[in-house]
Amino acid sequence: MDLSVIIINWNTKDLLLDCLQSLEDNLAVESREIFVVDNGSTDGSQSAVKERFTAVKLIENGRNLGFARANNKALRQAGGRFLLLLNSDTVVPEGAIEGLMHTLEADPSIGIGGLQLLKADGVLQNSIYAFPSLATELTNKSLLRRIFPAKFLGKEQNITSPVEVDGIIGSCMLVRREAMEQVGLLDEDYFFFFEETDWCLRMRKAGWKVVFDPRYRVWHLQGRSVSQVNVRARIEYWRSRYTYFAKHFGLGARFALRAGLLMKLVIDIGLASVVSLGALVFGGKRPEKLEVYVAILLWHLRGCPADGGLETATG
Repeated sequence: MDLSVIIINWNTKDLLLDCLQSLEDNLAVESREIFVVDNGSTDGSQSAVKERFTAVKLIENGRNLGFARANNKALRQAGGRFLLLLNSDTVVPEGAIEGLMHTLEADPSIGIGGLQLLKADGVLQNSIYAFPSLATELTNKSLLRRIFPAKFLGKEQNITSPVEVDGIIGSCMLVRREAMEQVGLLDEDYFFFFEETDWCLRMRKAGWKVVFDPRYRVWHLQGRSVSQVNVRARIEYWRSRYTYFAKHFGLGARFALRAGLLMKLVIDIGLASVVSLGALVFGGKRPEKLEVYVAILLWHLRGCPADGGLETATG
């Protein structure tokens, strides 16, 4: 088996069907298998897949297990030399996956490969990132990419050829089987967010390259699953970020991160409150982020409990 494709789905039936159709129409790899791991959808996704794509291997979890656990269930069964983690809200054009496979085949030291993600309107989406640090989390990432382009690679730099990077966005991630077997599966301590970052870091520490090849592109309609539970999704992001720092940084860095983020959060709440008050007095749109900021602050005041994020909301 050359390629195993793994798609996680949670209530994105129409997007999932479009993604599967794009694979059927445009993926020329003959020795392949496609897994759909359904995390307890209630929108008829399972029956639609069974009806339209009979060759797809459907794993039904019955409840939302999160990104890492769901992928790992398929990774344990997958037989491909290469393993493609693909979001349900992607559309794959002709030649994209084959091209990325050729990139990895040409360099046996590459453990993970990624390609350029495009938004629905064709605009470049951030597809790579520098590993999280106090600098990236406490300052503006876009500004860092512009001031220090050699260290913080991004879409602003018009990269045109394969380049080694820290991390690949997990929406379309091609993994070499040997690398996975050495490093292990995705870390299931992450329910959603940062699991692919953790994986890329472990790959790099084990001596594998993580490579971005912008010559190949995939459409990504970005975040349709988590947008259904926006406030809890943001809390889950913060929870996963703390988990990542707890695993890979010392106590001092973890304390500085939390203190700095809480200071930023209080400032953001203050600014958003002023704008909200102005909208109330003079008319205009109340900032949607204020609700999110307040929810995150209340979550911290509760001691950052595990039940504040996506697992409880979607389980």
